[in-house]
Parts: sequence; structure tokens; C-alpha cells
Amino acid sequence: MAEHIRIGDVAPRVQYVADGAQTAFVYPFPVFAAEDIEVHVDGLRLASGFAVSGAGRSDGGIVTFALPPAAGARLVLRRRLVMERVTDYQPNGVLRANTLNDELDRQMAALQELREDAGGALRQGPGEVGGQFVLPPRPARANRLLGFDSLGNVAVFSRGEATLSAPFPGGVPRTVEDKLAERLSARDFGAAGDGVADDGPALQAAMNAAAASGKFLDIGEGTFRSTIPLTLPGAAAGLSMRGAILYAGPGGEAALTLGDGAAIRNRAKIYQGLRVLRAAISSWEDERDIGILIRNQDSALIEIRQVEMFTIGVQTLGVERGFEDSVLHLGRIVDNRYGLDIRTASAAGWNTSVRYHGGHFAHSLATYPEKDRYGIRFSAAPGAYVAHNRHVFDGPAFELQSRDRAIDGIPFLVQVNSRAILARGMRMEGCDPYVARHTAGAQDHVYEVAWASQGYGIEIDYTGTSTRVGSIVRALHQGAAHREFTRSLAEVPNLRAAAIRWNATETGFEKLACLSTNVSGTPTQIPHFAFPALDSYVLTDRGVMLTGGRGLGFVVDARRCKEFALAVDADDPRMVVQCFGAGGVLLTPAEGEMVRASGMSLTYAAGPRWWQGNADSNDANLTRLQVVRLAPQVQTAIIGVARIGTDYELRSMRLACDPSQSPAVLYGTPELPHGVRELKAEMAWDPPSIAAGGSAQLNVPCPGVRPGDFVQAAFSLSTSGLIFLAQVGAQDVVTVTAWNRSGAAVDLNAGTVRVRAVKS
Repeated sequence: MAEHIRIGDVAPRVQYVADGAQTAFVYPFPVFAAEDIEVHVDGLRLASGFAVSGAGRSDGGIVTFALPPAAGARLVLRRRLVMERVTDYQPNGVLRANTLNDELDRQMAALQELREDAGGALRQGPGEVGGQFVLPPRPARANRLLGFDSLGNVAVFSRGEATLSAPFPGGVPRTVEDKLAERLSARDFGAAGDGVADDGPALQAAMNAAAASGKFLDIGEGTFRSTIPLTLPGAAAGLSMRGAILYAGPGGEAALTLGDGAAIRNRAKIYQGLRVLRAAISSWEDERDIGILIRNQDSALIEIRQVEMFTIGVQTLGVERGFEDSVLHLGRIVDNRYGLDIRTASAAGWNTSVRYHGGHFAHSLATYPEKDRYGIRFSAAPGAYVAHNRHVFDGPAFELQSRDRAIDGIPFLVQVNSRAILARGMRMEGCDPYVARHTAGAQDHVYEVAWASQGYGIEIDYTGTSTRVGSIVRALHQGAAHREFTRSLAEVPNLRAAAIRWNATETGFEKLACLSTNVSGTPTQIPHFAFPALDSYVLTDRGVMLTGGRGLGFVVDARRCKEFALAVDADDPRMVVQCFGAGGVLLTPAEGEMVRASGMSLTYAAGPRWWQGNADSNDANLTRLQVVRLAPQVQTAIIGVARIGTDYELRSMRLACDPSQSPAVLYGTPELPHGVRELKAEMAWDPPSIAAGGSAQLNVPCPGVRPGDFVQAAFSLSTSGLIFLAQVGAQDVVTVTAWNRSGAAVDLNAGTVRVRAVKS
């Protein structure tokens, strides 16, 4: 050696993480020969494939690999001397300094290695002395646990006798097996969570063990790839996930099923942090392709963090038992055709009374741009229970990427006869202008939209198969205070006071058209059905008795406003609706379904040519307030009640609509003279010269006037000396008499005679 090596205070070990490209690695400690270096890659010692330079240098050297270690590999370089003495001093010989230094250097290097090894060993602290730490003989320690006795010395224990206790007052000693079995982990059964290995069998084994023991299962951090569908039976206490399941199994299966089906009720379960992803997006055609299927839950707490790329992201299912009284926390539910499917599978199953918090239902622009998609669906298998009631959603967000595309992207699809579905604080981004689509008998839904990219032009789409209406949309960001107030469109608070004695036999009512269940001839226009008065109405102390063949209704302009609410005070009212298109022409079922109601079904009656309720509105007052939804082609409608089965007393009627609309209530017009107590008419007249005490007469046509009506007349010019008198000369005619009471002849200029008739 040109210069004697120096042993500095440098640890004889260095570690690197390879980047896949680097081949040369520095070791900062001195070695005497290249053979003194050990090279380890990921815990394995290498015997070749590298070269060592720098042996004999005080500052170390370089290990150069023929091929770079793989990226991420852990590389360890350490000095490991052969423990031997390679020199011998001769008696009375010359003691050479280099020889002595070499011996001392090797001893110092060996001591550094010993200190490095001891640094990783169990040992007493410097403040403790004594103690017994020698292992018992092999036979004595075989299949036993190593621990410490009451003096702190090494001891062995039977696996069934060793106990642990919590280091707090009141802690109870427990066996190691009991402590380890307290909560099961998927890794206890061999799951790797590296996203590569097939963890399916290990996960299913862990789930079966959780069910057999009634324990809670923990799936830790990582990505657990599975090629088989997984089921956690209802006997397990619950599931907690911090990682994710990556489903790479066959299509047409539920990737993760929670709880038992059939008639078993799964009570008070806890499922936390659920994350299920599909390795490749489904075709969106097979509805058996489900991310998370949750069955028959009662009072469960369920947290779903992420479900992506299935036909149905999450399905809650009542299978011969109910799914009810549970709370779901929803997270990222993306690129599923149906994000959440609330479903029943049998007539004995139900899905009701569930609360949902949050939920981001979204799609990417590139995901099936030609296919319809929905955020939340209410559905039922054929023949299954269809009354999905009282589901409450708080703050769901929908980004369905359907706006300005020829596809449907609607937050709610309701295919059942649900009631009281409440969605609060919704966000709609890039959706259709419909917050929901109803295809069956859903009613009493409230959709509160906090913000929508469509502005306030949001409504409910009632398809041709829907049988109920009566749900509402609250658009909070556009005049919310105004929209919350219902507009009272027309009201007759007292039918008795509103009665009009039209003639000796016929009665009419203010603001209302008189209706007949059997109109003669071949009527086709509104005036053929909306009569000013008819006979057979029987007035009572508080209203009117509707007898056979009679009804009353409001006539409304329905060109823009399509939804009205009718409230009546009556014994057993039966609602009727008559629809007219452009030009006031009667619409029949040949043109399609014209009207739907909120609390009952409507059927078309061919005799009176109207839609009428299938039952009286006496269902514990629940159906007395009826919402009516008209088809787009309806331009005018008559909305009211009629006597269908038995006579009944009608006392008051009120009609309301959305306050954003202000349609006209039609009555008292030349075309529709019904609903008014007062009739008016006028006629041009140039009276002749009338001698003193003389008179002149004019017959003024006044449709509807009848003998017995109170009539008045007036002239448009000053009539000094003349008095104008009126009387009903004949039906539909008012005779006006100009009487000259002065002492001289009077000749008026041409003017207009006006008459007014008031019915009692």
C-alpha cells in the first residue's frame, strides 16, 4: 500500500434504493480487499454481477454492476471481514510499524462490525444489570411463546396460557390468540393488496371467517385484485376498508355483496370506507353487473367512498325482507349507468325509510357518449313491492354530461309508486332539464335544486306510463321566495252564495261552468260542454247538492301552465277533467293520454267525454287536494267535480297553480258566458224626436237575459228631460223605453244605449 489505510468513525454499511438506471454505487467505508464487501439486493446476497474498486483506500470506493438493479430495489453494501489472524510476530524480531498497524486496523474494523450488529439486537438499557436472557433448550421452547417472567427474565409460555392486558386500570388479561382474533384482517388470510396478485380467494376466506365468528373484517391499505365475485355474509359484524377492491372477474356478477338475501334480516351492521373499482368498464347493458350489492339491511350505517365503471354502481335490495331505517354516506360514484339503484326483488320485500348523505354522481365526457345515464333509480323486479316510501337525500351532486347531447342524463329515474322522496340541496351540472323522470305512480316527491347549469328551467318528466303527478321542483337559485308561494288562481268559497238563478228552472254559479254527464248531439267545442246554467242543481243551506248528471268546473287557459291543484269541500267528490286542443276542439284518448292526477288514476268516460277519477276523493282526506298535470297539446281545460255514483253536497272549490305562471280563468266572455251573474249589452241608436209626454222604444239583444232579471238602461249622451227605462221584453232581449217627461219635444243626437241585467 502506498499510504497506510485509516479506519475512521464510519458505519460499515450503506443502503440505496435503485432507480433502474444507475450502475455505480459508492461505499464510504474502507475495506482491505474486494472480498471484504457484501452486496445484497432486496435481502438476497449476490455472489457475482458486480465489480469492487477502491480496496485499501481510507475513503472507500465504488461497486459497479454489470446491469443496473431494478427500479425500487433495495441495495445494501456492507463490510464483512473474515475473522482470522493473518500475521505472527517472531521472538526478538523487528516489530515493524506497518505490520502492527495492519493488525490494529483489522481489529478496529471488526469492532465496528460488531457494534453495527449489536445496534439491531434486543438488549437491556444501560441502567439495568443482571438478568437471565439465555434461551431455553430447543425442545423446551418448541411451539411455545417467548416472553418474560415476573422478574423480567426470558421465559416460554404455552400458547394457550400467555396473556396480555391493556396498560390501563381495569385491564383484563387475555390470551394472545384471543387478542389476535378480536378483529380479522384480510392479510391474515394471505391477501397481498399489491394490485397484481389475485386476492379473491383470500378475501373470500376472510369474509367467511368473519361470518363464522361474527367478527368485524378489516381490509387494509392497498389495491386488492379479485377475479371472483365476493360475498360478506350477514353473520359478520361488518366491514372496514382503507384500500380498494379491483374487480377483474366475469361480467354479470356483483363484485361485492353485503348481507344475506332470502327472508333474512341483517340488523345494525356497519360497513365503512367501501371502495370497489372495475378493472375495465362494463358494457352498461347487463344490469347484473353491479359494483356493491347490499341486501336486507335494517338500521345499518353504510359508508361508500368510491364505486366506478359498473352498469349499476350500488344497489340496495329488499329480498323477501325489508331494506329500511338505515343511513348511507355516499362518495364518488362515477361512470356507472345507474349510480344508485334502490330496488325490491319480491312482493314480500320492501325498500323504505332510508337517509342518504352526499354523493357525487358523475361521468366523464368520453364515457359512452351515446348512452343514457341516471344518477339514482327507484326500481322493482316484476311482481315485486313497488311502494318505496320516505327516502331522504341531502346534498347529492350530479354531473351526467348529457346536456346538448341526444341522450338522457337525469338525476332521478323513478319506476315505482313511491311517496315522500325528498332531495335537498341538489346540484345539477351538465344534466337534462329534468330533475326526475316518473314512469309509474310516484307522487309527493320534492326535489330542491340549490344550483343547476340549466338555470331555473327545471321540471319533472312524466312519461306516457306514469299514473300519478303531484311532485314539485324547488329551484332555490332563481326567485326561491317567490316560487315557494302557491298562486291562488280562482276560488268559490261559498257555493250557496255563488248560486245564480238563471231562469225558472236552471241554476248557474259564479266563475264556474255547469257540466253535464250526458251532453246531447255531437259536441266538439268548449261552449258545447261549459254551460252557463242547467237544471237539477239542488241548493242547500251551505252549498249545492250535485244530483245525477251534474258537475261544476273551472275553465282555464292551459297553453303555458300545465299543472293545477284543485281543492274542494264536499262529502264524496269525484274529480273530472276535460281537455281541448287548438281552436277549443275536444281532445280524446285517440290523441293520447291527456291528463294525470296526483292521488288517483283517471279513466276516460265516453259519455261525458272527460277523464274522471277512478274513485271518490274520500281517502281520509288524503286525496281531496288533487294535482292535475296536463299533456303539452292541451290548450284549454275544464277542471272540476261531478256526480258519478251518488248525490253529494259541494260547498266550496279552489284552484291553484305554480306562482311562476298566471293563466287566465275563462268565464263571462262572449264565447263562454258562464260564471257571471251580470250581463251587459249595448246598441247604437239615434232616437226620433219625442213629443212632450211621449216615448220611443228599442229592443237590445242581450243573450242570457230572462224574464225576472233585474235590468237597467242608460244612454251615452246627456238625456235632460228624458228617462230611460228597461225591462225584459222577451228571452235574450231587453226593451229600452225613452220617456220624455219634459213639457217640450226632445230630439237627441245619435248615441249608444247600454243595458245591464243582474240575476238573482
